[in-house]
Amino acid sequence: MKKPWSSPDDVRASVRRLWEQGRILAARLGGEALFPLEIPLRVPSIADMGEQFGAVQDWARQLQAGSGYELSTRVINHRQLGRQQVPVAARFVTADDALRAIGCLTDARRFDQLAAVTLATFPELRAWVGNRALTLLDQADEWERILVILQWFRAHPRPALYLRQLDIAGVDTKFIEAHKALLAELLDLLLPPSSVQPDAIGARQFEQRYGLLGKPPMLRFRLLDPALYIAGLHDLTVPLDQFMALLPPATRVYVTENEINMLAFPQQAGAMVIFGGGYAIDRLRDIAWLRACELVYWGDIDTHGFAILDRLRASMPHTRSIMMDAATLHAHRPLWGMEPADKRYVGELTRLDTAEQALFGALRDNVHGQYVRMEQERIGYRWVKDVLGQ
Repeated sequence: MKKPWSSPDDVRASVRRLWEQGRILAARLGGEALFPLEIPLRVPSIADMGEQFGAVQDWARQLQAGSGYELSTRVINHRQLGRQQVPVAARFVTADDALRAIGCLTDARRFDQLAAVTLATFPELRAWVGNRALTLLDQADEWERILVILQWFRAHPRPALYLRQLDIAGVDTKFIEAHKALLAELLDLLLPPSSVQPDAIGARQFEQRYGLLGKPPMLRFRLLDPALYIAGLHDLTVPLDQFMALLPPATRVYVTENEINMLAFPQQAGAMVIFGGGYAIDRLRDIAWLRACELVYWGDIDTHGFAILDRLRASMPHTRSIMMDAATLHAHRPLWGMEPADKRYVGELTRLDTAEQALFGALRDNVHGQYVRMEQERIGYRWVKDVLGQ
């Protein structure tokens, strides 16, 4: 369907699009000659003028009544109507004219003030201010605090403090938490590369990226031998660095991916069990004393269970598996489940032994059925105790 002829609202909408693209504010900052600005109009055709001359006149009067712009016209020689002057473009002479037309003149002047204050302190942010002008306006009420935070970080690179410990006038922890993404954009531009950890990405790794202290990773374990209890405690959750410094309390260490299995693990002399937490198994790779222990992994019999085993062996090659074999799988056939089709691991694994590799391949290739999985918590407890020699 043919679009209607341009109206004053259409003219304002064209200016509004330039505003929403940030072009008007960027031009103010960068000195771009965006004005005078001509906006072409959708105009009546020659046929329209002959068939709807009264409507065309009304349309022209409506455009002339619009505010803030001038009309550029063109003379058309109509066979029946003679020479007719037809508006063909709306022309805004100045930026202020256009901004008044869309009700944004006050916002533009507020932007000018914010940009001036920002660049007086951080001239290196000029490109950012031009590209993210509307973001600057959106944060106008908070911008003074944003600048204070940026100044603090530039004066204290990689401070090795918790967010709660930052003593910045007028700023609390929750404010920084709520503005991490914006602060990260700006800090990346202001801080030297030596003050930014490049592989720590996203709001969740804000602390790590800029040298703050984050919540330490925790590790949960159970001591399976009463002789190994620590001050009478056997089920403990401790920061990973403290676990790393622990004097080896056991000669055999089990790792299981299911928390309830960890809690129900049978007692055993000289042993402990760690709650692995799936791919969080990587937390174990730097625990040197585990390399001197007998390390036993028990995961689900599915593609990811074997992928996690393979990953653990990358740092702990002496790891052996239990209850991740064909005998365990087929003994529990009525309890099989299905792995989500779109989440299966279908790559190659290079650290499995021959039997493990065969079972992984059979699961990946659906030899035993469609997307078969045997979750470890479904294995009978008597079976577990028999495997453990209980």
